[in-house]
Amino acid sequence: MTLLTLLDYASVVIFALTGALVASRAQLDLIGFAFLACLTGMGGGTLRDVLLDRNPVFWIADPTYLAVACTSAVVVFFTAHRLESRYSAILWLDAVALGVAVAAGAGIASGLGLPPVIVVVMGIATGCAGGLARDVVANEVPLVLKQGELYVTCALAGSVALIVAQGLGLGPSVAAIACAVTTVGLRAGSIALGWRLPVYKPRPPRQ
Repeated sequence: MTLLTLLDYASVVIFALTGALVASRAQLDLIGFAFLACLTGMGGGTLRDVLLDRNPVFWIADPTYLAVACTSAVVVFFTAHRLESRYSAILWLDAVALGVAVAAGAGIASGLGLPPVIVVVMGIATGCAGGLARDVVANEVPLVLKQGELYVTCALAGSVALIVAQGLGLGPSVAAIACAVTTVGLRAGSIALGWRLPVYKPRPPRQ
């Protein structure tokens, strides 16, 4: 199993757990858990593969991804009540999943020899699309759109870190690790330390 395949599996598992936890907050049935887990776990990778014209899409080529996501949903269905704060668990699992997924998406695009700007876009798309779909379907404010919070910025920085690491002559594995660490580190700072970007503040028009 290659590193990028391992990252894909890890991102599916962790994102699927967040999808199932969101389903628990919405008090859905087991099928609802599985649906949100699969949507969240595989949404970003599906968008990536469609945009890159990778045929077939990764989870169609290997249905094990579906089994992994559904297993995550079942586990959460029977254990979510044990968590003291499911929202906190969602935030931190999502942060880890974001880093892993960005590394997978950017790494795959880079391995195809695509230009740096496309590598960055694929990293962002892979990391953000699944969580965005999860929150929209569950009728929650998407984490990616929370006012001032670092989210897409984390994916952007992580993808750039991968490109910089490769430009310095580091191997794909080290570059992927640098990407994931950068992404998760920035996201953790936003969650725990309140790191924010300036937000637009409307002002009255000049007379």
